Amino acid sequence: MITPISIDLASLNLQSIVPMSIAIFGALMILCIDLFRKHDNKQFYVVLTALFLLIDLVSILFYSGSTRGFFGVMYVDGISILSQAMIVAASGLFLFLSLSRHKSHEYKYPEYFALFLFMTAGFQFMASSDNLILIFIGLETASMSLYTMIAMHNKDKATEAAIKYFTMGALAAGFYAFGAMILYYITGSVELAPISVYLASTNFDNYPVILLGVVFLIGAIGFKLSLVPFHTWAPDVYEGSSAAMAGYIAIVPKVAILVVAIRFFSIFIQAEDMWVEGILYMMAIITMTLPNMIALVQTDVKRMLAFSSISHAGFVLVAIMLGTTQAIQSLFLYWILFAFVILGAFAMLWVHRTKEAPSFYGFKSDYQFDKFTGLVKTAPVSAFIIGILMFALAGVPPFSVFWGKMYLLSATVNKGEILLAVIMVLNSAIAAFYYLKLIVYMFLKTREDKVVIVYQEVNSTILKVIIGISMILAVTSIFYIDGLMEFIKVAVETSGY
Repeated sequence: MITPISIDLASLNLQSIVPMSIAIFGALMILCIDLFRKHDNKQFYVVLTALFLLIDLVSILFYSGSTRGFFGVMYVDGISILSQAMIVAASGLFLFLSLSRHKSHEYKYPEYFALFLFMTAGFQFMASSDNLILIFIGLETASMSLYTMIAMHNKDKATEAAIKYFTMGALAAGFYAFGAMILYYITGSVELAPISVYLASTNFDNYPVILLGVVFLIGAIGFKLSLVPFHTWAPDVYEGSSAAMAGYIAIVPKVAILVVAIRFFSIFIQAEDMWVEGILYMMAIITMTLPNMIALVQTDVKRMLAFSSISHAGFVLVAIMLGTTQAIQSLFLYWILFAFVILGAFAMLWVHRTKEAPSFYGFKSDYQFDKFTGLVKTAPVSAFIIGILMFALAGVPPFSVFWGKMYLLSATVNKGEILLAVIMVLNSAIAAFYYLKLIVYMFLKTREDKVVIVYQEVNSTILKVIIGISMILAVTSIFYIDGLMEFIKVAVETSGY
């Protein structure tokens, strides 16, 4: 006689999957609406997508369930709630960049906004689980959506960028699968908590095989964080994507994978594994330094920002390597402050597209440094805003990113890593050169060809509001930094870090 299986719904803690379910339901609803309404414009789908993201965000902020849920594969702690809130809020802000007069090909299709919600749900699953299988499912759901959205831009380099991203992403997915398989072979579990307990209880027996699995996972995580030497896709993908999508790629996907990296590498950091610490140490130094040097010689602003975002990823890798509570808190502070500045920077690039093709003015791309020559004379407000955002990215006090770097440097010094702190300071100084380079072009150079560049008109109020928010938060960070840090401390400390 077969015994029926009874499942206690209370023990499932279905509230743990409500935020992602809202995003998935929204995506499915958009696809269903498109079956019956063929003439809705993009504003309708933007508002509908934003509505589901808002409901998603509210369900995250008011979460009151237990830490575990849905047969134990969900893990909703303070870091999960914080990171999910970052993912959804940033997604909503970048979504509104589509409300401009740019006739971008991708915004014509409701499928774009459905993919956007599927991608958001995938990142949320990554940030809300310590199960290697569910993390992989979330990773691939988000990645496949993102590859398609990049290709939908339908510009000269968009398809090339999507193919490169897909090819490298497939390799990273293979690395992840091999690494997870090896850890499962060794420990008999795909959940990080039991894996940690098993490795500690056996004193990391069969260590060469364990290290092989870790190396595969480092490759996968390194690709998603664009860490050297897994960064080669980033500049081409940024260049091929729209400015709005490039800014999104620089911020949101990395939030999800940062949570995975924190949870995974903490197993080895807490065990003081010198090999894993050594690998992360070297990757952090190289990732901070090499892209900085390459960014110095870039002639395209978008590619420069791509290399700078790689360097910033090296800074947050330092926090993961340190593994202290202060370092993890500094990581989230750093990334939140960086996110708002990047949002504003790419939004300004997005609104400064020309009406004519770049070749009409003699430019190879729409974002060459030469294009911004003498901008202070033709668009002084835009030049001022871009200048402030470049100062913020360079970490010039008292702008926002400066405080993120100071907190991270403090955590590094308190851990006793003085040499690493010096390298971080030197890289910050190097970065200032290429950020200030754009300011020199805008304020100190004049156009010799006398060509008048005509930009597309920006009449979107919400776009101006987003740029204004980014600008205000970059300038006034000294007034809210303590409150933000207290919020982050509560989230991190309740997670046991």
